Amino acid sequence: MQQAVLHLQDAAGQHKRCFLSTPNLNFAVACRSDPAFRDSVLQSDLVIADGMPLVWIAWLLNIPIRERVSGSSLMESLRQTSEQPLSVYFFGGPDGAAKAACEQLNKSGSGLRGAGFDSPGFGSVEEMSTPETIRRINESRADFLVVALGARKGQAWIMHNRDRLTPPLLSHLGAVVNFVAGTVKRAPQLLQCVGLEWLWRIKEEPALRRRYVGDGFAFLGVLFSRIIPYTFLARVGRLGKGELSDAAIEVNFLVSQCEIRLQGIWIYENLDLLRECFNKVVLAGKDVRLDLTGIRYADSAFIALVVLLHGHQTRHARRLIISNPSRAIRRIIRYCCADFLLTAASSR
Repeated sequence: MQQAVLHLQDAAGQHKRCFLSTPNLNFAVACRSDPAFRDSVLQSDLVIADGMPLVWIAWLLNIPIRERVSGSSLMESLRQTSEQPLSVYFFGGPDGAAKAACEQLNKSGSGLRGAGFDSPGFGSVEEMSTPETIRRINESRADFLVVALGARKGQAWIMHNRDRLTPPLLSHLGAVVNFVAGTVKRAPQLLQCVGLEWLWRIKEEPALRRRYVGDGFAFLGVLFSRIIPYTFLARVGRLGKGELSDAAIEVNFLVSQCEIRLQGIWIYENLDLLRECFNKVVLAGKDVRLDLTGIRYADSAFIALVVLLHGHQTRHARRLIISNPSRAIRRIIRYCCADFLLTAASSR
C-alpha cells in the first residue's frame, strides 16, 4: 500500500503520467475475452491487485503479491496523507455522486481536495470525449482524474483520451466515487480481509449480484482448468531440466526487428537478466521476435514478463512475435491464460 501511495505522490509531484489500473476478479474475467480491455491494463503505468481472488491465485502461482490494495483503500490512504495534498476531479458515477464526492473532500480538509466534477450520463466513449469535456478537466488543473463509467467503458475512455488529458494521475475507480460521496458504505474491515467484501457490496447494491455470480463461476472455471493444472505442472515440470546457470540469451539487432533467442530454464529466480535485456531491446524501437526454441522450462513469472513486453509493443504500435515454442511451453502459456501470445492477432 505504502509503495503505491508514494508512487502516486511522486508522479503527481513531478507531473509525470501515471495511469493506474486496479484489476479485480471482474477485470480478470473481462481480460480473457476483450483484447482492448486487456491491453488497457497491460499498458498501465501502475497496476495493483484489487481483489482477494487475485491474491489467492498469485499465492498458488508463487507470484510475490504481498497484499490486496484496493482502489478504495488507496484513496483513503491518500486522504490521510497531509504532506502533499492532491486535487481530484471526479468524472462519472451515478447522478449527483461526483458532485457530492467533490464536496465531501473539500469539507474534510484531508490530503485530497475536490478540483471539479462531471456527470456525463450515458453515451459512447466518443460522445463523452468532446473537446469541451476535455477542456473542463484540463482547466481544473487536477492532479488526479478519477473515472467512474463502469470498468470496460472507463478503461476505454482513459485509453481514448490519455494523450489529451493533462492530470498526471488517471484511474478508473468506479466504487470510489460512491464511497467518498457517502452514498454507499464500504464493507467492514473483517469482510475485506477474508475476501467477502463482495457479499457486502451485493447488500448495498443488489444490482451487482448478477455480475458477482457470473465472475464467481468464471473464476472456478479458470481455477480448475488452468490454475490447478499449472500448479501441478510447476511442481514437477522443472525436474530433470537442468540448472539455472544453463539459461542463455542471444540478441541480434536486424534492420527491421530485434531477435532474442533464449535457452535453458527461465523462472522467477533468474529473470533479472532477461528483464534487463527486454529494457534494452525496446529502446531500439523495432518489432521483436522472441525465439523460444531452446527453452526447456519456464514458469508463470517468465510468461508475465513476456506479457508486459507484449503490452509495451502494442502501446507503441510494434509487434511481438513468439516463435518456435515447444508443446510444453505452449501448454504453460495456455495455463497462464496468455493464449493471445500465440495468436497472429497479438503480433500486430
